[in-house]
Amino acid sequence: MPAPLDPVIAQIIPLLPLRDPTAMTPQSARDSLRALADSRAAVPPPPVNTVRDIKVKGGAGALGARVYRVGSNPAPTVVFFHGGGWVAGDLETHDRQARNLAIETGAVVVSVDYRRPPETRFPGAYTDAFAAATDIFNRLAEFGGDAKRLGVAGDSAGGNLAAAIGIASRDAGISLAAQLLVYPVTDVVGLYADARENARFPSRAENADGYFLTRATMEWFCGHYLADPDQAADWRVSPLRAPTLAGVAPAIVTTAWFDPLRDEGAAYARALEAAGVRVKHHEGPGLIHGYFGLGDASEVARAEAQRARADFKALLARGV
Repeated sequence: MPAPLDPVIAQIIPLLPLRDPTAMTPQSARDSLRALADSRAAVPPPPVNTVRDIKVKGGAGALGARVYRVGSNPAPTVVFFHGGGWVAGDLETHDRQARNLAIETGAVVVSVDYRRPPETRFPGAYTDAFAAATDIFNRLAEFGGDAKRLGVAGDSAGGNLAAAIGIASRDAGISLAAQLLVYPVTDVVGLYADARENARFPSRAENADGYFLTRATMEWFCGHYLADPDQAADWRVSPLRAPTLAGVAPAIVTTAWFDPLRDEGAAYARALEAAGVRVKHHEGPGLIHGYFGLGDASEVARAEAQRARADFKALLARGV
């Protein structure tokens, strides 16, 4: 039997945004995620030594980014991509996650503010992510400075981008030591509306509603990200559809039991393993999508996120 829903999480779910796509607009989704972040303003953020805003290259011009540093010695460099269904997140909504990542791994974390749909549809976010990661790795002396300990990380739609950049980095000859994929989107063929495609992943029915992220919300996100449903089969959108995953960086993949994305994340972990990639999968018992952002309230969420970050730290320490 799977662990029951964490009772603390159960109390939080009604307070979370993005649960009703029939009432959402892109701007209201952004505003609600920012309001959630702002609601914790009285709680001091996890302390790091320095935080600074910079510019990095994007697919069509400069992008904003934020650098988190916990020390002054050579360290791993991790490029982080925020979640929010491609549409809604930003540097502020994921500030605490980036801080925790820096603190618990010792890495210099560079959080990238990629362009969002519907103003910029696919492949905008992907091209921004790859251009930014390439730029950061080319400027490594400004960040962690250790070329053997590079990583990518992201949650949800950011996990989707991190997985795609893991594949693209392999193809470009960029050696990554590790990737941290937090409840990632890995296969959007059918845009979460096609019954046959949904049947491949039972969690899309089991967790379709009632646990914060809904299947209908995923359909809404995909409808904004993709101008053409046929783009969903592109591995840059659906990394699980990549011709081969052999040779990509070792990975930590986390899923959440009460998440419609659970099974596609687990399928990606299995596909990595089948391709000969070192992978560890954290199943997130008792947890929901977004639990990396709920650690201040839920000890279950905090402990599971810390385990995943510790494993990511270990991969970064091994280097390439």
